[in-house]
Amino acid sequence: RHSLASSLLARLNGSDISRYRDERLEIVKGGTVHRELAVLRHCFEVARKDWGIPLKSNPVADITMPSVGRPRNRRATEAELSALRHACTHPLLWSIITIAIETGMRRGEIVNIRWSDIDLDVGTLHIPVTKNGHPRTIPLTGRAMEVLRSLPKTDEQVFPMTGNAVRLAWERLKKKAGVDGLRFHDLRHEAVSR
Repeated sequence: RHSLASSLLARLNGSDISRYRDERLEIVKGGTVHRELAVLRHCFEVARKDWGIPLKSNPVADITMPSVGRPRNRRATEAELSALRHACTHPLLWSIITIAIETGMRRGEIVNIRWSDIDLDVGTLHIPVTKNGHPRTIPLTGRAMEVLRSLPKTDEQVFPMTGNAVRLAWERLKKKAGVDGLRFHDLRHEAVSR
């Protein structure tokens, strides 16, 4: 949708890419622009090396990439987890939170779990569709298997909810528990740290 897309490859230069970078930085954060430019840089390299497009240089390589900022490294404290647990009245939400902490899975991956993806005898969970497009199999902790065994099998999905429903329930739970600044995605940091 950007005017850059209608430019001729042979005429694009670093200043065109710089203008694009600066316009995008007014809308989104540096990390997002950095990732977009990395894809664009790769496209130019493929065009130059594999397709024989006669480009003198890669115009993305000629600019300064935006700063990606500092990565978030927030963990849930025991007090926060306790407050969330005591405030949680949703029938599935605490199980979802526990699975997130025990497996490091993303919210979308959790709501897409199907009973057919789980092998409790072996203690694994297969995720056929992931954010990066590569399926993976996750080992389940004893606590994760305990949670999964406790859930009713009333649906093909383990957690018959949408990702948005989980997000809204999470936000209500945090408010009710008085927990500030904790994102659902931070539970992945918690899982990895543990």
